[in-house]
Amino acid sequence: MLILVLGLVLFLGTHAFTMARERRAALVARLGEGPYKGLYSLLSVAGIVLIAYGFGQYRAGEWINVWYPPVWTRHLALTLNLLAFICVAAAYLPGRIKRTLKHPMLAGVKIWAFAHLISNGDLGSMLLFGGILAWAVIARISLKRRRDEVRDHAGPAVEQAGWRNDVIAVVVGAVAWFVFARWLHPWLIGVPVWPGA
Repeated sequence: MLILVLGLVLFLGTHAFTMARERRAALVARLGEGPYKGLYSLLSVAGIVLIAYGFGQYRAGEWINVWYPPVWTRHLALTLNLLAFICVAAAYLPGRIKRTLKHPMLAGVKIWAFAHLISNGDLGSMLLFGGILAWAVIARISLKRRRDEVRDHAGPAVEQAGWRNDVIAVVVGAVAWFVFARWLHPWLIGVPVWPGA
């Protein structure tokens, strides 16, 4: 559990640091944009590795049940994750979905974390998904309050294309969700989530 917590502190701490705009600007000025991004990426990846390893160890031998979610929460989580995948796709395909949500990547993360939080009743899952959900909520509030320029957190700019990009986002998100839920989740995570699988 300690490795999982350290990974969460490193990953979420690195991402939370970007909300401290003056400190971030001072560090970028001291290190330079490239080295800052390199360090940020390195710490983020290290956090993800520690989270994955720590959660795997926790699941293998330190499992602590807090409550037992009803079966229907798993089906709800599967459906909510479809929305999360569509939101993430919409972050890269500006259209009406992106315009409405403003920050679809964060919306997708919040939906994904909430879905996993309601369908898992163990302590490790509560720390992992609860921590990520809390960070995403705080990050969204921080974005609303920023006075400096907020750049897109979704790769290169893509021209607004209205419904066309929305349709593409829904199709890409749905296909990615299906592939991940049907085959990749059991293979990578070790937990089947598709009904009847």
